[in-house]
Amino acid sequence: MFRVLIGGVIALAIAMGVARFAFTPILPAMQAATGLGTDGAGLLASLNYLGYFIGALGVGLVPHGAVRTAVFRGCLLVSVATTAAMGLDFGNAAQAMPAWSVLRFVSGVASAGIFILGIAMALDTLTRAHGERWAGWLYTGVGTGIASSGLFVALAGGRLGWDGDWLALGAICAVLGLLPALWVTDPPPAAHSPAPHSPALQSPATHSAAGAAPPAKAALSAPLLLLTAAYFLEGGGYIVSGTFLVSILKTNPDTAALGEAAWMVVGLGAMGAGVFWAAVAKRVGSWGALILAHAAQTVSILLPMTGSPTAAVVSAVLFGATFVGIVAQSFALGRALSGGASARVVGTLTAVYGLGQIIGPLPAGMVVARTGSFDSALIGAAAAVVAAGVLLAVGAWIANRRADSRASLPAAPVS
Repeated sequence: MFRVLIGGVIALAIAMGVARFAFTPILPAMQAATGLGTDGAGLLASLNYLGYFIGALGVGLVPHGAVRTAVFRGCLLVSVATTAAMGLDFGNAAQAMPAWSVLRFVSGVASAGIFILGIAMALDTLTRAHGERWAGWLYTGVGTGIASSGLFVALAGGRLGWDGDWLALGAICAVLGLLPALWVTDPPPAAHSPAPHSPALQSPATHSAAGAAPPAKAALSAPLLLLTAAYFLEGGGYIVSGTFLVSILKTNPDTAALGEAAWMVVGLGAMGAGVFWAAVAKRVGSWGALILAHAAQTVSILLPMTGSPTAAVVSAVLFGATFVGIVAQSFALGRALSGGASARVVGTLTAVYGLGQIIGPLPAGMVVARTGSFDSALIGAAAAVVAAGVLLAVGAWIANRRADSRASLPAAPVS
């Protein structure tokens, strides 16, 4: 069980922390060396998330068993290859854009495969071994990858250059990727699987959701639809900071020195986020935890506008702690509302999240290119996160009303 958990952590570090988010700390150096504009950077980010969206849709068609394991391994290989290939010499930004666009798109497809299949297989394995309490630790891989890639860029970027950063990170991921490739596999079907709504299939965070553990027929319930819509808005909102945070800080002389260090702080904040928000959810429920996380994330998005170095550090901590926590709690709540169907819910939520991420960076980059300021983009991102929090509050209200209604029903007479 623990080998699968460790393999899952490493897989998420490769797919999310490096292949996906190393773009953020490397971006300023790429722009300075190649002439890549903010609008071009936004396009590359959107193409990566377009690939992520399409990958999330396609992964839902992958059958269980050996095929799912093989696809997961293939995605690991592609992720490593596309990460390293970003460091190849394609010329200046205008010449390199076609190649970069293809690489970022394909990398997004691979990231979705690793994320969805890796989480689904790891959760299934933990459930079979009655190790659901360890599920929150799985998401530490995202923060570990972000912190490690940020640290690497900060320490080695000046020596290797932006292209050397990509090549070196690809080589490191190639070595580390052997562990999840060997350890994370699809568990065989259980001889006597419990019913989909059985507590045995739910993580501790699942039990904390208001109105949790309905039967599978609740898959299209209003609370689940509201959760899905909120997750879409979250994807479009958080990704503006997720793409441009280092660039935002470097444009201000007072915060320019933080740069990549702030991205390391994001990773450190994200490392324990899954466990932290699971503990919060035990006290206030998954709905409450998600609403609090969205409120904190709104603050984190707006803080860089102050220009204060202290505010920038607080922003980085809050941002890392909230975006991973929102992912973990959204998955836990989604599984609860749909009867514990891990692959289906993770795939659906990841797809809408990916769609939001496609929409977010492109207009943000265009606005910044025209105005020369990130403020309007940050305000728009914060508004999307606030709207997501409102939808979650409505979903919590409906779920609680339904739970109260069920509790008030008279007991069935005993014949």
